[in-house]
Amino acid sequence: MSVEFRDVVKRYGTATAVAGVSFEIEAGTLVTLLGPSGCGKTTTLRMIAGLELPSEGRILIDGRDVTNLSATQRDVSMVFQSYALFPHMSVLENVCYGLLRSGLGKADAANQARDGLKQVGLEGLEARQPSELSGGQQQRVAVARALVLKPSVLLFDEPLSNLDARLRRQMRDEIRDLQRRLGLTAVYVTHDQQEAMAVSDRIIVMNAGRIEQQGKPRELYESPATPFLARFMGESSPVRGIVRRLDAGRVRITLGDVDLDVGDSTAAEGAAMIAVRPEAITVNSAPGLAGSLAGTITKASYLGTHMEYSIATAAGPLFATCPRVGHPLAEGTAVALSLAATGVIVIGSSRVTTTSAG
Repeated sequence: MSVEFRDVVKRYGTATAVAGVSFEIEAGTLVTLLGPSGCGKTTTLRMIAGLELPSEGRILIDGRDVTNLSATQRDVSMVFQSYALFPHMSVLENVCYGLLRSGLGKADAANQARDGLKQVGLEGLEARQPSELSGGQQQRVAVARALVLKPSVLLFDEPLSNLDARLRRQMRDEIRDLQRRLGLTAVYVTHDQQEAMAVSDRIIVMNAGRIEQQGKPRELYESPATPFLARFMGESSPVRGIVRRLDAGRVRITLGDVDLDVGDSTAAEGAAMIAVRPEAITVNSAPGLAGSLAGTITKASYLGTHMEYSIATAAGPLFATCPRVGHPLAEGTAVALSLAATGVIVIGSSRVTTTSAG
């Protein structure tokens, strides 16, 4: 089932939580609402669920106007951040709960609940209490409880925030595999950019109650349309550069004393905001390398698999990563920075272009 928002606004008194949001989620896809705390993503999810009603605009599910329908009148299920399992009920009873409330008989409800638990890999744990399960297992029970209702749309409200990093990676893969296998339409809310990129067909980035940009994960990472998005979608260092036109469809960007040629760009001439991804930077310990940007390391951090460096340059401070951990560079070391063919992004008013070194 598809989901569509048309100019949806949500106000709480004089405060506007969602300000004129429009988007469409295609049937059978997983779309993530991504953004910082307070951006309106959870309020948007709750309006899909019918837990909140919009102040203005329309909400459609599979073409049917559900704007003013309650949660029980919409064919959706939600997996909450807290899982919301009943501690006094067994795993099977938790999964049966919604089925029994919908009027299904006990025997049929139990059979469907067992099938749901099998789908999420919890077969054999039906008699356990939630307190006897790990965090990941509790999360699967919550998913099974939502799935057995056979919803048209499955909603996830930061479902992995209570798990450790290793289990988050495992569970996000399981959610994605389940969504694809069952062909579900799913809407997923998170503030974690890596999580969003790992599970999503499309991402809708929200900021201050509005949509900042929407698109496929690669599009948002490689072509952010605004300085906010360049900072929010992965690491990047915002610096100032100078843009000059070369010929039709080409400009040259100056960062400090280094020039970079950009193909097929609509960036305006003059001062511009440039976002530099850490993976675009190669840190060379020999200063004065031709065609490189001179810098000085101001901070060095060892993270096991790589080093992180903060570097002062004439273009501004840059953040870089380096896999060479055997011989880390000390603070105060003069370095030469080479820029890769991708990862240096000109942020214009309507378009972004990834640069290549010229």
